[in-house]
Amino acid sequence: MLISAVCHRRHGRRTADDAAVVASRTAQCADFSDGIFTVGNLLSSIAPDYTTLLLSRIITSLNHGAFFGLGSVVAASVVPKHKQASAVATMFMGLTIANIGGVPAATWLGETIGWRMSFLATAGLGLLAMVSLWFSLPKGSAGERPDVKKELSVLLRPQVLSALLTTVLGAGAMFTLYTYISPVLNTLTHASSLFITAMLVLIGVGFSLGNYLGGKFADRSVSGTLKGFLLLLMAIMLAIPLLAQSQAGAAISMIVWGAATFAVVPPLQMRVMRVAHEAPGLSSSVNIGAFNLGNALGAAAGGAVISGGLGYAFVPVMGAIIAGLALLLVWFSGRAQPEEAFASQ
Repeated sequence: MLISAVCHRRHGRRTADDAAVVASRTAQCADFSDGIFTVGNLLSSIAPDYTTLLLSRIITSLNHGAFFGLGSVVAASVVPKHKQASAVATMFMGLTIANIGGVPAATWLGETIGWRMSFLATAGLGLLAMVSLWFSLPKGSAGERPDVKKELSVLLRPQVLSALLTTVLGAGAMFTLYTYISPVLNTLTHASSLFITAMLVLIGVGFSLGNYLGGKFADRSVSGTLKGFLLLLMAIMLAIPLLAQSQAGAAISMIVWGAATFAVVPPLQMRVMRVAHEAPGLSSSVNIGAFNLGNALGAAAGGAVISGGLGYAFVPVMGAIIAGLALLLVWFSGRAQPEEAFASQ
């Protein structure tokens, strides 16, 4: 968040000519953030003990909110307004593709050559990303240094807090199930570990599909996309305890659940960026922090279900309840401030 507040510079009223300037300055900060990621992974690869490794992972994590937050601003800055949500979705597509190929590849590399090589390879990819950003994004002037105090005050607006809370609940619905997906599937389907691994790949495919669809639909209506896919997310999570009792049903439900889960990500990001348009970089990065808070909320909610003796089959039902709360929040906030009130910002 602090990286975003310091890095993102204001440029006054946005025009088409300003887009390259906004993208340039923000991209430089994203490059700096990527540098933190690269250094953190490099330090992890040479860590002599567990404490050093833990500190290296903390360093690596410092870039997360800033990189994806500023990346959203860059993506939205270099395309026409009616394609901004799709551009943000394209930026997030790297994350969804990594769930399909990157994580298994890193795991295989670690088991084959050693865990240090996994971190070293990740650092190499980070360096490649830095070089790609440097050469691919436009160069421009620096703009004006932002008023950090004023930008922080933007985050306290009721409509901004409502949007951030929606993100927390949306991510919470996802991670209520995703955190415990393996034991849930094992309990419902009684399938082998190989089948569960295949389901994780299908979830990654669903993530990518949903991310694409969420961006396309959000180009037309941010609130409408949120309402539609949150409703679908509720429905599929309520159905999972029944559908996942067969392997075919489990496969279908995992793809649909993955798609519904990630389809809400682009509109959630766009919603915060628009209601807090005076502080796009900061608000966008704070929204990534809200995703991470939802991660913790979902894990805690799922854990409470299990420790409370309700069983693994009730975990997706708890996720549906949280998704329902997010849907209600979108509905009521939309009535208080229609989408047209901020879509023109």
